[in-house]
Amino acid sequence: MKILFAPSEAKRIGGDSTQMQFCFAIDRDEILQKYDALTKSGDEAALAKLYGTKERYDIDIFASPTLKAVRRYTGVAYEYLGYDELHFTAQEFIDQNLIIFSNLFGPLCASDLIPFYKLKQGSSVDDIKPEKYYHERCKNLLEGEEILDLRAGYYEKFYKPRFCIKMKFLKNGKVVSHWAKAYRGMVLRQIAENRIASFKELRDFAFEGLQLIEIQSKKNEEIWVMEAKS
Repeated sequence: MKILFAPSEAKRIGGDSTQMQFCFAIDRDEILQKYDALTKSGDEAALAKLYGTKERYDIDIFASPTLKAVRRYTGVAYEYLGYDELHFTAQEFIDQNLIIFSNLFGPLCASDLIPFYKLKQGSSVDDIKPEKYYHERCKNLLEGEEILDLRAGYYEKFYKPRFCIKMKFLKNGKVVSHWAKAYRGMVLRQIAENRIASFKELRDFAFEGLQLIEIQSKKNEEIWVMEAKS
C-alpha cells in the first residue's frame, strides 16, 4: 500500500548530501531549469509571485545541499508524523511507501534527496503550471498499487489514482480544516509504526485518537469519515 501526502510551505534549510536523487524517472528538466532561471533573475516582482512573499531567498537548486524529502518538510503534518523520532523500522516503512507531491519536483518518494526551495502553491513557474506539467507525466504512476490518499484536495490535480481510500476528519461532528493536517500526520505515524501494508490491514486497524464512523463508497474511491475522540 502506498500513501500519498502533500508537501508543506515550511521547510528545513541545509542538508547533508550534495546532489538531488529521485525514485521516479519523470522528466523534470524543463520546470527545474525555468525555476532556476527565475530564482537567479533578480526580478523582484516575479520572485514575490513565485515565492508568495516579498522575502528574498538565496536559492540555487542545482548547487544546494539536499535532504530526504520527508525531512525537508516541517509543516504541521510532518510535526505530527515526527519522522526523526520514529524507530528505524518505521522510518524504513515511510521511505519505501510514502509519496509526497511537491509543487516543484512532482511525485517524490520520502527518501528522495531534494534541496531547499520556495514555491507558493498554485504559482506558475514561468509559463508552466506545475499541476498540469506533472499530471501529464503521472498518468500511469503507481499502477497496480493499493493507495491511501492523505493529500489535500489541490494535489489531486497532479495525479488521480484509478482507485484509492481517502479520509475525512471530524471533531464534535464538524469537518476540521487546519487540524486535518495534524490528523493526517497522526494517521501516517500509526501506519508506519504498525507497518500497515494493505487495505485489509488498514480496515482491521483501530487508530488511537480517531474512530471510523462511516465509509462513503464512490466509483473510484472510498471516503473514511474519522471522528476525533475527545
